Amino acid sequence: MAPTKAPDSSRRSDRSRRAIHEAALALVGEVGYQRTTIEGIAARAGVGKQTIYRWWPSKAAVLMEAFLGLAGRADEETGPRSDDAAQGIPDTGDLAADLKLVLRATVDELNDPALEAPTRALTAEGIVDAKLGAEFVAKLLDPQLALYVTRLRAAQEAGELRADADPRIALELLIGPLMHRWLLRTLPLTHAYADAIVDYTLRGLTPRP
Repeated sequence: MAPTKAPDSSRRSDRSRRAIHEAALALVGEVGYQRTTIEGIAARAGVGKQTIYRWWPSKAAVLMEAFLGLAGRADEETGPRSDDAAQGIPDTGDLAADLKLVLRATVDELNDPALEAPTRALTAEGIVDAKLGAEFVAKLLDPQLALYVTRLRAAQEAGELRADADPRIALELLIGPLMHRWLLRTLPLTHAYADAIVDYTLRGLTPRP
């Protein structure tokens, strides 16, 4: 009689985690963050709620990890990338075109129903939960903002931007208006708006001589 193979607990844990992640993202999208509960996530994932509490301290922590996993899978699905693309922002020598390309992609992500609900939930919860907010910035925002800083510094070295311009302030001029319109839903978030932000940021508002 062949020996019985012991269950692979690591594989079982991976399956459970993936199911919990998917359940958390689905519920937030369907009923919103406030109505999403640990009990609801557990029932949707087919696990006991104690399993969730053993791995995460709160539903916010579950959603954070789930969102990071979603972003990671999205990167994997894009396949191999060139060196420029791997840096996040291409460097074609045309700063305006490069920034418009990236901001348009950001618009698409923010308008994606699969990403919008969990992103809004984490953003809102991070405002009232300082610890979660710091984690949100460290794990999700800072790595993306660093890509802008790198590209803007390259533009400075190439003479496309003022040498004394602060790259961090410059990237906030680009990202800030986009997030303001998205968070408050003041007007539609479109590619045309993304392009206008780049033009306004690089050219300014005062008349040229």
